[in-house]
Amino acid sequence: MSITASDLEQLRRHGEDAYPAECCGILLGKFEGDGRRVYSIVPCQNACADGRSTHFVIDPREVIQAQRAGRDLGLEIVGFYHSHPDHPAQWSPTDLEEAHWIGCSYLITSVERGRSTTTNSFLLTGTLEENKAFVSEELSVK
Repeated sequence: MSITASDLEQLRRHGEDAYPAECCGILLGKFEGDGRRVYSIVPCQNACADGRSTHFVIDPREVIQAQRAGRDLGLEIVGFYHSHPDHPAQWSPTDLEEAHWIGCSYLITSVERGRSTTTNSFLLTGTLEENKAFVSEELSVK
């Protein structure tokens, strides 16, 4: 997973601005070989009705809008991001259960006391819902 320093900073600021709720968003880019390169991030509203400090939901309409905007730029959805307020930047069982875009990256940024500290990337692998898994991947900042 490759991302520019400015896009990573924007993602991390989104987490800080949303604190103590989880932030969420979409990563637009290109699949390049076995990797993904982010060219744009799309911050989304956390549409979770309650429990926003431990859960997030991206409205499907925002996903469709991002797909259309990406298509106009020659980009596609290569991943998603969200924050973990006062928790490590590691995926949870709920994160895995609710991840469905196999082959995409999932970035998680830890926001401790309102400050983004660590961001990690995980690739969703597998072929079906029954055998999907997160695998840690290098986050290359350019």
